[in-house]
Amino acid sequence: MKPVLVINGPNLNMLGLREPDVYGHETLAGLEERCQRKAKTLGLDISCRQSNHEGEIVSWIQEARSAASGIILNAGAYTHTSVAIHDALRIAQLPLIEVHLSNIYKREPFRHHSYVSPIADGVLCGFGGHGYELALDAIHKILTVKKG
Repeated sequence: MKPVLVINGPNLNMLGLREPDVYGHETLAGLEERCQRKAKTLGLDISCRQSNHEGEIVSWIQEARSAASGIILNAGAYTHTSVAIHDALRIAQLPLIEVHLSNIYKREPFRHHSYVSPIADGVLCGFGGHGYELALDAIHKILTVKKG
């Protein structure tokens, strides 16, 4: 099976430093290690990436169409603004789980709209880093059902 692509968007490289009252104290490296451990227990290969650049994220999603079996995406602020990411996800036609560390519905009103959600198979928000583990469980189930 092709790897699952775990993509983190802008400012997620600042985890542990950025608003720890909202995002917690776990670093991106720690979160990626947690994801690798969870994926191993599920028999999944994953590739973790982070970018502050919308175009780079779009390119990764386009590449995923042929190189990945699914996508877990925390697009950060691009969730609420990026039609380009929305379009790339439509083109990719892969299982997709949207993840947010914080509960976006308890935050500013502009964060309540997502360009990712209409395409996603599921959305997880407000569970901190554990949301990524839940997303891996969900994508594993989707891929297992799809496989047979």
